Amino acid sequence: MEQVRAKILVVDDTKTNIEVLEGILSAEYDVIVAMNGKKAVSLAQKVHPDLILLDVMMPEMDGYETLKQIRLNEESKNIPVFFLTAKSDSQSEQTGLDLGAVDYIAKPFTPQLVLLRIKNQLEYKYQRDELKHQRDHLNDIVAERTEDLRKAMKVLLTSLGALAEYRDPETGEHIRRTQLIVQRLAQQLMNHPNFCEYIKSKEYVDYYATAAPLHDIGKVGIQDEILRKPGRLSDDERKIMMQHAQMGYDVLRGATKELGYNPMVRIAADMAIGHHERWDGTGYPRGLHSTQIPVGARLMAVADVYDALVSRRPYKEPYPHEVAVKEIIDGKGMQFDPDVVEAFIAIADELPQIYEQFKDNES
Repeated sequence: MEQVRAKILVVDDTKTNIEVLEGILSAEYDVIVAMNGKKAVSLAQKVHPDLILLDVMMPEMDGYETLKQIRLNEESKNIPVFFLTAKSDSQSEQTGLDLGAVDYIAKPFTPQLVLLRIKNQLEYKYQRDELKHQRDHLNDIVAERTEDLRKAMKVLLTSLGALAEYRDPETGEHIRRTQLIVQRLAQQLMNHPNFCEYIKSKEYVDYYATAAPLHDIGKVGIQDEILRKPGRLSDDERKIMMQHAQMGYDVLRGATKELGYNPMVRIAADMAIGHHERWDGTGYPRGLHSTQIPVGARLMAVADVYDALVSRRPYKEPYPHEVAVKEIIDGKGMQFDPDVVEAFIAIADELPQIYEQFKDNES
Protein backbone atom coordinates (compact mmCIF):
# COMPACT_ATOMS: atom_id res chain seq x y z
CA MET A 1 0.00 0.00 0.00
CA GLU A 2 1.30 3.46 -0.91
CA GLN A 3 2.66 5.36 2.07
CA VAL A 4 0.79 8.54 2.98
CA ARG A 5 3.00 11.60 2.40
CA ALA A 6 3.37 14.21 5.09
CA LYS A 7 1.88 17.64 4.39
CA ILE A 8 4.03 20.77 4.73
CA LEU A 9 2.42 24.23 4.84
CA VAL A 10 4.83 26.87 3.48
CA VAL A 11 4.01 30.46 4.46
CA ASP A 12 5.94 33.28 2.73
CA ASP A 13 4.92 36.49 1.02
CA THR A 14 7.69 36.19 -1.60
CA LYS A 15 6.89 34.01 -4.61
CA THR A 16 10.55 33.21 -5.28
CA ASN A 17 11.04 31.84 -1.77
CA ILE A 18 7.96 29.65 -2.15
CA GLU A 19 9.20 28.26 -5.47
CA VAL A 20 12.57 27.43 -3.91
CA LEU A 21 10.95 25.60 -0.98
CA GLU A 22 8.55 23.75 -3.28
CA GLY A 23 11.54 22.59 -5.32
CA ILE A 24 13.27 21.31 -2.18
CA LEU A 25 10.25 19.62 -0.59
CA SER A 26 7.90 18.39 -3.32
CA ALA A 27 9.81 15.19 -4.06
CA GLU A 28 9.09 13.85 -0.54
CA TYR A 29 6.18 15.88 0.79
CA ASP A 30 2.85 17.36 -0.25
CA VAL A 31 3.35 21.14 -0.18
CA ILE A 32 0.54 23.59 0.58
CA VAL A 33 1.19 27.31 0.09
CA ALA A 34 -0.02 30.48 1.84
CA MET A 35 1.29 33.95 0.94
CA ASN A 36 0.06 35.75 4.06
CA GLY A 37 -0.60 35.06 7.73
CA LYS A 38 -4.40 35.15 7.53
CA LYS A 39 -4.45 32.45 4.85
CA ALA A 40 -1.93 30.40 6.85
CA VAL A 41 -4.16 30.42 9.94
CA SER A 42 -7.15 29.28 7.85
CA LEU A 43 -5.22 26.49 6.10
CA ALA A 44 -3.69 25.26 9.35
CA GLN A 45 -7.20 24.64 10.68
CA LYS A 46 -8.61 23.11 7.49
CA VAL A 47 -5.71 21.08 6.07
CA HIS A 48 -4.06 19.97 9.33
CA PRO A 49 -0.50 19.97 7.96
CA ASP A 50 2.14 17.85 9.67
CA LEU A 51 4.53 20.81 9.83
CA ILE A 52 4.52 24.54 9.01
CA LEU A 53 7.44 26.55 7.54
CA LEU A 54 6.62 30.12 8.50
CA ASP A 55 8.35 33.31 7.34
CA VAL A 56 8.73 35.99 10.03
CA MET A 57 8.83 39.18 7.98
CA MET A 58 5.44 39.51 6.26
CA PRO A 59 3.16 42.56 5.84
CA GLU A 60 -0.11 43.01 7.81
CA MET A 61 0.37 39.91 9.99
CA ASP A 62 3.98 38.92 10.65
CA GLY A 63 5.10 35.39 11.47
CA TYR A 64 5.03 35.93 15.22
CA GLU A 65 1.39 37.05 15.19
CA THR A 66 0.51 34.29 12.74
CA LEU A 67 1.92 31.69 15.12
CA LYS A 68 -0.04 33.20 18.02
CA GLN A 69 -3.26 32.84 16.01
CA ILE A 70 -2.41 29.27 15.00
CA ARG A 71 -1.81 28.33 18.65
CA LEU A 72 -5.18 29.78 19.72
CA ASN A 73 -7.12 27.18 17.73
CA GLU A 74 -7.66 23.67 19.10
CA GLU A 75 -7.32 22.14 15.63
CA SER A 76 -3.90 23.64 14.93
CA LYS A 77 -2.29 24.44 18.26
CA ASN A 78 -0.04 21.35 18.30
CA ILE A 79 1.31 21.55 14.75
CA PRO A 80 5.13 21.97 14.83
CA VAL A 81 6.29 25.27 13.32
CA PHE A 82 9.68 26.22 11.86
CA PHE A 83 10.50 29.89 11.46
CA LEU A 84 12.36 30.78 8.24
CA THR A 85 13.81 34.28 8.32
CA ALA A 86 16.65 36.57 7.37
CA LYS A 87 16.57 37.92 10.94
CA SER A 88 19.27 35.76 12.48
CA ASP A 89 19.96 37.65 15.72
CA SER A 90 19.58 35.74 18.98
CA GLN A 91 16.75 37.96 20.26
CA SER A 92 14.58 37.21 17.21
CA GLU A 93 15.27 33.50 17.59
CA GLN A 94 14.39 33.62 21.29
CA THR A 95 11.12 35.42 20.52
CA GLY A 96 10.13 32.72 18.04
CA LEU A 97 11.00 29.88 20.37
CA ASP A 98 9.15 31.53 23.25
CA LEU A 99 6.01 31.63 21.10
CA GLY A 100 6.23 27.88 20.56
CA ALA A 101 8.25 27.40 17.39
CA VAL A 102 10.22 24.15 17.43
CA ASP A 103 13.05 25.35 15.16
CA TYR A 104 14.49 28.51 13.65
CA ILE A 105 16.26 28.41 10.26
CA ALA A 106 18.08 31.48 8.97
CA LYS A 107 18.00 32.56 5.31
CA PRO A 108 19.76 31.85 3.05
CA PHE A 109 19.44 28.19 3.95
CA THR A 110 21.03 24.99 2.70
CA PRO A 111 18.43 22.67 1.07
CA GLN A 112 19.87 19.53 2.64
CA LEU A 113 19.83 21.17 6.08
CA VAL A 114 16.15 22.09 5.69
CA LEU A 115 15.27 18.56 4.58
CA LEU A 116 17.21 16.99 7.43
CA ARG A 117 15.59 19.19 10.08
CA ILE A 118 12.12 18.53 8.67
CA LYS A 119 12.76 14.78 8.55
CA ASN A 120 14.02 14.72 12.14
CA GLN A 121 11.06 16.76 13.37
CA LEU A 122 8.50 14.60 11.57
CA GLU A 123 10.08 11.43 12.92
CA TYR A 124 9.97 12.91 16.43
CA LYS A 125 6.34 13.95 15.90
CA TYR A 126 5.45 10.48 14.65
CA GLN A 127 7.10 8.84 17.67
CA ARG A 128 5.41 11.29 20.02
CA ASP A 129 2.00 10.72 18.41
CA GLU A 130 2.52 6.96 18.51
CA LEU A 131 3.44 7.09 22.21
CA LYS A 132 0.38 9.23 22.91
CA HIS A 133 -1.79 6.77 21.01
CA GLN A 134 -0.35 3.87 23.01
CA ARG A 135 -0.75 5.78 26.27
CA ASP A 136 -4.36 6.67 25.44
CA HIS A 137 -5.03 3.05 24.51
CA LEU A 138 -3.55 1.84 27.81
CA ASN A 139 -5.59 4.42 29.68
CA ASP A 140 -8.72 3.16 27.93
CA ILE A 141 -7.86 -0.43 28.89
CA VAL A 142 -7.26 0.57 32.53
CA ALA A 143 -10.53 2.54 32.61
CA GLU A 144 -12.40 -0.42 31.11
CA ARG A 145 -10.88 -2.88 33.59
CA THR A 146 -11.60 -0.51 36.48
CA GLU A 147 -15.21 -0.21 35.39
CA ASP A 148 -15.45 -4.00 35.08
CA LEU A 149 -14.12 -4.40 38.62
CA ARG A 150 -16.52 -1.77 39.90
CA LYS A 151 -19.44 -3.56 38.26
CA ALA A 152 -18.27 -6.90 39.67
CA MET A 153 -18.03 -5.39 43.15
CA LYS A 154 -21.49 -3.89 42.76
CA VAL A 155 -22.90 -7.29 41.77
CA LEU A 156 -21.16 -8.88 44.77
CA LEU A 157 -22.60 -6.34 47.19
CA THR A 158 -26.05 -6.55 45.62
CA SER A 159 -25.95 -10.34 45.97
CA LEU A 160 -25.03 -10.05 49.63
CA GLY A 161 -27.94 -7.66 50.05
CA ALA A 162 -30.26 -10.23 48.49
CA LEU A 163 -28.99 -12.77 51.02
CA ALA A 164 -29.99 -10.40 53.80
CA GLU A 165 -33.49 -10.19 52.29
CA TYR A 166 -33.92 -13.97 52.44
CA ARG A 167 -32.99 -14.11 56.12
CA ASP A 168 -34.67 -10.95 57.38
CA PRO A 169 -38.44 -10.96 58.00
CA GLU A 170 -38.52 -7.33 56.90
CA THR A 171 -39.36 -7.13 53.22
CA GLY A 172 -37.18 -6.45 50.26
CA GLU A 173 -39.27 -3.31 49.84
CA HIS A 174 -37.79 -2.03 53.12
CA ILE A 175 -34.32 -2.49 51.66
CA ARG A 176 -35.20 -0.74 48.40
CA ARG A 177 -36.95 2.13 50.15
CA THR A 178 -34.05 2.82 52.50
CA GLN A 179 -31.69 2.56 49.54
CA LEU A 180 -33.60 5.28 47.70
CA ILE A 181 -33.67 7.52 50.77
CA VAL A 182 -29.92 7.12 51.27
CA GLN A 183 -29.36 7.93 47.60
CA ARG A 184 -31.42 11.12 47.82
CA LEU A 185 -29.73 12.17 51.06
CA ALA A 186 -26.31 11.66 49.49
CA GLN A 187 -27.34 13.70 46.45
CA GLN A 188 -28.62 16.46 48.73
CA LEU A 189 -25.38 16.56 50.76
CA MET A 190 -22.84 16.08 47.95
CA ASN A 191 -21.98 19.81 47.82
CA HIS A 192 -22.38 20.45 51.55
CA PRO A 193 -19.07 21.67 53.06
CA ASN A 194 -19.25 19.06 55.83
CA PHE A 195 -19.84 16.18 53.41
CA CYS A 196 -18.13 16.98 50.09
CA GLU A 197 -14.95 15.27 51.32
CA TYR A 198 -16.89 12.01 51.71
CA ILE A 199 -19.50 12.29 48.94
CA LYS A 200 -17.04 13.44 46.30
CA SER A 201 -19.06 12.94 43.13
CA LYS A 202 -22.12 11.33 41.56
CA GLU A 203 -20.07 8.13 41.49
CA TYR A 204 -19.84 8.26 45.29
CA VAL A 205 -23.59 8.83 45.53
CA ASP A 206 -23.91 5.53 43.69
CA TYR A 207 -21.49 3.91 46.17
CA TYR A 208 -23.69 4.93 49.10
CA ALA A 209 -26.83 3.72 47.32
CA THR A 210 -25.19 0.38 46.43
CA ALA A 211 -23.96 -0.09 50.01
CA ALA A 212 -27.28 0.73 51.67
CA PRO A 213 -29.00 -2.68 51.24
CA LEU A 214 -26.16 -4.25 53.23
CA HIS A 215 -26.74 -2.31 56.43
CA ASP A 216 -28.40 -5.32 58.08
CA ILE A 217 -26.28 -8.07 56.48
CA GLY A 218 -25.14 -9.09 59.97
CA LYS A 219 -28.62 -10.46 60.67
CA VAL A 220 -27.63 -13.56 58.69
CA GLY A 221 -25.74 -14.54 61.86
CA ILE A 222 -28.75 -14.20 64.19
CA GLN A 223 -30.70 -17.37 65.00
CA ASP A 224 -34.22 -17.68 63.57
CA GLU A 225 -36.06 -17.80 66.89
CA ILE A 226 -34.81 -14.30 67.63
CA LEU A 227 -34.68 -12.84 64.12
CA ARG A 228 -38.17 -14.06 63.22
CA LYS A 229 -39.84 -13.60 66.61
CA PRO A 230 -43.19 -11.90 65.93
CA GLY A 231 -43.35 -9.95 69.19
CA ARG A 232 -40.99 -7.75 71.16
CA LEU A 233 -37.62 -9.17 72.17
CA SER A 234 -36.59 -9.83 75.74
CA ASP A 235 -33.55 -7.99 77.13
CA ASP A 236 -31.31 -10.99 76.50
CA GLU A 237 -32.67 -11.47 73.00
CA ARG A 238 -32.18 -7.80 72.28
CA LYS A 239 -28.52 -8.04 73.33
CA ILE A 240 -28.05 -10.90 70.87
CA MET A 241 -29.86 -8.97 68.13
CA MET A 242 -27.61 -5.97 68.71
CA GLN A 243 -24.64 -8.12 67.71
CA HIS A 244 -25.74 -7.93 64.07
CA ALA A 245 -24.02 -4.57 63.62
CA GLN A 246 -20.58 -5.95 64.45
CA MET A 247 -21.32 -9.18 62.56
CA GLY A 248 -22.19 -7.24 59.41
CA TYR A 249 -18.98 -5.26 59.65
CA ASP A 250 -16.92 -8.42 60.11
CA VAL A 251 -18.64 -10.15 57.17
CA LEU A 252 -17.97 -7.28 54.78
CA ARG A 253 -14.42 -6.59 55.86
CA GLY A 254 -13.53 -10.27 55.99
CA ALA A 255 -15.09 -11.20 52.65
CA THR A 256 -13.16 -8.53 50.77
CA LYS A 257 -9.91 -8.17 52.71
CA GLU A 258 -7.92 -9.61 49.80
CA LEU A 259 -9.21 -6.90 47.47
CA GLY A 260 -7.50 -4.00 49.20
CA TYR A 261 -9.23 -0.66 49.72
CA ASN A 262 -12.55 -0.33 47.94
CA PRO A 263 -14.81 2.65 48.68
CA MET A 264 -18.07 0.74 48.21
CA VAL A 265 -17.02 -2.00 50.63
CA ARG A 266 -15.71 0.54 53.12
CA ILE A 267 -19.00 2.47 53.02
CA ALA A 268 -21.06 -0.74 53.32
CA ALA A 269 -19.01 -1.88 56.32
CA ASP A 270 -19.37 1.53 57.98
CA MET A 271 -23.13 1.46 57.43
CA ALA A 272 -23.38 -2.04 58.88
CA ILE A 273 -21.55 -1.27 62.10
CA GLY A 274 -22.70 2.31 62.58
CA HIS A 275 -26.36 2.68 61.64
CA HIS A 276 -27.50 2.17 65.26
CA GLU A 277 -25.03 4.73 66.66
CA ARG A 278 -26.54 7.98 67.92
CA TRP A 279 -25.35 11.55 67.50
CA ASP A 280 -25.34 11.99 71.30
CA GLY A 281 -23.16 8.91 71.83
CA THR A 282 -25.79 6.63 73.42
CA GLY A 283 -26.07 4.19 70.51
CA TYR A 284 -24.39 0.86 69.84
CA PRO A 285 -22.15 -1.09 69.31
CA ARG A 286 -19.28 1.35 69.97
CA GLY A 287 -20.98 4.37 71.54
CA LEU A 288 -19.64 6.76 68.89
CA HIS A 289 -20.89 10.32 68.86
CA SER A 290 -21.27 13.19 66.37
CA THR A 291 -18.72 13.11 63.53
CA GLN A 292 -17.05 9.98 64.92
CA ILE A 293 -19.94 8.16 63.27
CA PRO A 294 -19.17 7.38 59.60
CA VAL A 295 -21.14 9.42 57.06
CA GLY A 296 -22.82 6.39 55.50
CA ALA A 297 -24.06 5.27 58.91
CA ARG A 298 -25.49 8.72 59.61
CA LEU A 299 -27.44 8.62 56.34
CA MET A 300 -28.67 5.10 56.97
CA ALA A 301 -29.73 5.88 60.56
CA VAL A 302 -32.26 8.44 59.34
CA ALA A 303 -33.47 6.26 56.44
CA ASP A 304 -33.78 3.17 58.65
CA VAL A 305 -35.73 4.86 61.44
CA TYR A 306 -38.08 6.67 59.09
CA ASP A 307 -38.87 3.43 57.28
CA ALA A 308 -39.42 1.59 60.56
CA LEU A 309 -41.85 4.29 61.68
CA VAL A 310 -44.02 4.29 58.55
CA SER A 311 -44.00 0.49 58.15
CA ARG A 312 -46.31 -2.02 59.77
CA ARG A 313 -44.68 -4.37 62.26
CA PRO A 314 -46.19 -7.27 64.25
CA TYR A 315 -46.07 -5.09 67.36
CA LYS A 316 -47.27 -1.76 65.85
CA GLU A 317 -49.30 -0.04 63.15
CA PRO A 318 -47.57 2.26 60.62
CA TYR A 319 -47.16 5.93 61.56
CA PRO A 320 -48.49 8.56 59.15
CA HIS A 321 -45.80 10.22 57.05
CA GLU A 322 -46.17 13.58 58.86
CA VAL A 323 -45.77 11.95 62.27
CA ALA A 324 -42.68 10.04 61.15
CA VAL A 325 -41.12 13.20 59.74
CA LYS A 326 -41.74 14.97 63.07
CA GLU A 327 -40.05 12.09 64.91
CA ILE A 328 -36.96 12.48 62.72
CA ILE A 329 -36.93 16.24 63.31
CA ASP A 330 -37.31 15.70 67.07
CA GLY A 331 -34.22 13.44 66.94
CA LYS A 332 -32.07 16.19 65.40
CA GLY A 333 -28.88 16.66 67.38
CA MET A 334 -29.68 13.75 69.69
CA GLN A 335 -30.21 10.63 67.63
CA PHE A 336 -29.36 12.07 64.22
CA ASP A 337 -26.77 14.31 62.57
CA PRO A 338 -28.42 17.77 62.31
CA ASP A 339 -27.16 18.28 58.74
CA VAL A 340 -28.59 14.94 57.64
CA VAL A 341 -31.93 15.85 59.22
CA GLU A 342 -31.94 19.11 57.25
CA ALA A 343 -31.27 17.14 54.06
CA PHE A 344 -34.09 14.75 55.03
CA ILE A 345 -36.50 17.66 55.47
CA ALA A 346 -35.58 18.86 51.98
CA ILE A 347 -36.57 15.51 50.41
CA ALA A 348 -39.41 14.56 52.78
CA ASP A 349 -42.18 15.54 50.34
CA GLU A 350 -40.84 12.97 47.84
CA LEU A 351 -41.16 10.03 50.23
CA PRO A 352 -44.90 9.25 49.99
CA GLN A 353 -44.50 8.71 46.25
CA ILE A 354 -41.52 6.40 46.83
CA TYR A 355 -43.53 4.45 49.37
CA GLU A 356 -46.48 4.15 47.04
CA GLN A 357 -44.15 2.56 44.50
CA PHE A 358 -42.56 0.14 47.00
CA LYS A 359 -45.41 -0.79 49.31
CA ASP A 360 -45.13 -3.79 51.61
CA ASN A 361 -47.10 -6.88 50.63
CA GLU A 362 -49.92 -6.85 53.18
CA SER A 363 -50.44 -10.60 52.83
